[in-house]
Amino acid sequence: MNGRVERLRDEMERLEVGSFLVSNPVNVRYLTGFESTNAFVLVRSDDVVLLTDGRYAEAARAVEGVDVQVVDRDFVPGLAKELGRLAEGPVAFESDHVTVARHTDLLSTGVELVPAAAVPMTLRAVKEPAELEAIRRAAEVVDSVLARFTAESFVGRTEADVAWWIVRAIHEAGADDISFAPIVGSGPNAALPHHHPGERVLGAGETVVVDLGAKVDGYCSDCTRTFATGDLSTELREAYAVCQKAQGAALAEVRAGADSQGLDTIARREIEDSGHEVLHGLGHGVGLEVHELPVLRQTTEGALASGNVVTVEPGVYLAGRGGVRIEDLVVVTGEGADVLSAFTKELVTLN
Repeated sequence: MNGRVERLRDEMERLEVGSFLVSNPVNVRYLTGFESTNAFVLVRSDDVVLLTDGRYAEAARAVEGVDVQVVDRDFVPGLAKELGRLAEGPVAFESDHVTVARHTDLLSTGVELVPAAAVPMTLRAVKEPAELEAIRRAAEVVDSVLARFTAESFVGRTEADVAWWIVRAIHEAGADDISFAPIVGSGPNAALPHHHPGERVLGAGETVVVDLGAKVDGYCSDCTRTFATGDLSTELREAYAVCQKAQGAALAEVRAGADSQGLDTIARREIEDSGHEVLHGLGHGVGLEVHELPVLRQTTEGALASGNVVTVEPGVYLAGRGGVRIEDLVVVTGEGADVLSAFTKELVTLN
């Protein structure tokens, strides 16, 4: 079986369990390559059981290295009915994914359960070469879209219209899909880190925060650039300079062994020393999902490892006036950050 399953078995040994029940569809795909809205993986000491309902049975049987068990579509009596027969106890389960109701159903099987949060997600944090290649291609799609973006005329168009242009451009550039709904925040909306594009019209002399990502072969990219729509106020130009400096300072320290919290502190200090409030952490992991481990913020502990893929995305936000965020997607190596986001970080003025 693949190395991913073997690494999960190492975690099973640490947890002292006989089986691991994987229920998160993203983790099911990661371990087996199988995609379904209703599938579970039971990893045992010597084999792997893939459980799904009849709708996906034929596709499941094409997966190499697994034993397929066709179960009822509903969780009960489907998986819960079979778990007691198939599992080697104790059984670890994804306690950060299983609902309270499903946990009650699992208890009804009589198996001994061991909660294990974020175990497969932790395995996913270190990417394999093929994963890195897919993420790199997804980042290249975003670079090409940003290059097209600067040639367009967006002043006078709504944020929602600009966001829809980005979605179309990502597909036209060859991506499988967007990795998340694009953020387009203009004027005072640029001060809202997770603004949902609306009917506000882009005006002259303001900042526009554009946060976008593509998906290639199931893997995501994530990048943010901030644009000007004409001459900016001194305050907004200073905010851009502060953000650019903070991003560069943190990026220069990204490498295997770097402390996650410490990286956030580097950017945070630059922003706070300039008199601004920090509204979010420095970054997060990216892979099959656009938000993965590791996380770079004050509430996390631990060091980066070679093969992590993370964002470095400080922001400076001026409530009611505008904002700036600059985000690169990077691969962590022993020598430093391999930056995948190639589009310029100098301030670009849109037509």
